[in-house]
Amino acid sequence: MTTAREIMTTGTECIGAEESVLLAAQKMTELGVGALPICGTDNKLKGMLTDRDIVVKVLGADKDPAQCKAGELAQGEAVTIGADDGAQEILRTMTEHKVRRLPVIDGHDLIGMVAQADVANALPDPQVGDLVEALSTD
Repeated sequence: MTTAREIMTTGTECIGAEESVLLAAQKMTELGVGALPICGTDNKLKGMLTDRDIVVKVLGADKDPAQCKAGELAQGEAVTIGADDGAQEILRTMTEHKVRRLPVIDGHDLIGMVAQADVANALPDPQVGDLVEALSTD
């Protein structure tokens, strides 16, 4: 069984809940990613911040990204996957929650990120099609 630990991208960086959305955007640009986990001062995961969140909820709402805190955009509890969960559980979680990226947690520690592409590479073709279809519908 292929696990999240085996297919995840390591070295995931967080944006602090008290840090600005502008800094988050700069960090996304520097890292070449479209999402960052939001971590609180207690180092616990507070949510995810996507480039779309920045465009729609900050720029589109005419807010100043230098003044808006990343934590203001965290919505509810973050959807995560355990490091030793299998590809089928990742597929189920992504499909159920309609998310394209999952932070990988080992205990309470963020150790990586699994993206839709990581899962696509780990699953047989028919399941990949099912995942893409599920995430592409409203």
